[in-house]
Amino acid sequence: MSELYQLHDVTHRYGERTILTLPSLTIQRGETFALIGASGAGKSTLLRLLAMLETPSQGTVKIHLERAWYDGHQLPLAQRRKIGMVFQTPIMLTRSVLENLAFGLQIRGEKIVKARLMAMLEQLQLAHVATAPAYTLSGGEQKRLALGRVMILETEVILLDEPTANLDPTNIALIEGMLQKQQRTIIIITHNFFQARRLADRVGFLHNGELLEVGQAVPFFNQPQHPVTRSFLSGEMLF
Repeated sequence: MSELYQLHDVTHRYGERTILTLPSLTIQRGETFALIGASGAGKSTLLRLLAMLETPSQGTVKIHLERAWYDGHQLPLAQRRKIGMVFQTPIMLTRSVLENLAFGLQIRGEKIVKARLMAMLEQLQLAHVATAPAYTLSGGEQKRLALGRVMILETEVILLDEPTANLDPTNIALIEGMLQKQQRTIIIITHNFFQARRLADRVGFLHNGELLEVGQAVPFFNQPQHPVTRSFLSGEMLF
């Protein structure tokens, strides 16, 4: 593997409040990296920095050794389009399921091949509702469609903010199954420790905006090194 993201001395603030303090973090190309931590720990903020949706208050974020921001300018659009993000609450366009899936391809000026779209809907198990309005889908179906909208763009990176929150086991299994088949970099926020163990190569624990521990998934969960990580994983910590 080679390094995809490099973060150095990153601090991010909203007004006077410091949300994230991150001296160093490297994410490898092709790995699945899970972020865990309590609500308000800074996980979603970090994901937005990796998606280049926000600029850090201080420090550098590099992608392929290139700074994501430099003197107020972002990386070229072609570089930014290599990153796709699925938000915790997906937004459906007031169009059909098929049209929702095709939208990203349309705005990128790519050729729309219906057979390709239908193949993706088959994978998402949504082909039977291809012509239905997307807003009529269940919560689990909408999350699968939101994931499909990123997958069909063939981005190099997929960023996921709680992709299976509040879903039933069937939908969780479907989404995890699709993620396990991906051969690209996946960075996922999850409160589900079991999901992080199933999916992640490495796991990072954020606490009060600080990345207290990063490690390979199995030793991270079996033998956490930081006492706060141990307390969090054992359920001893109250927030």
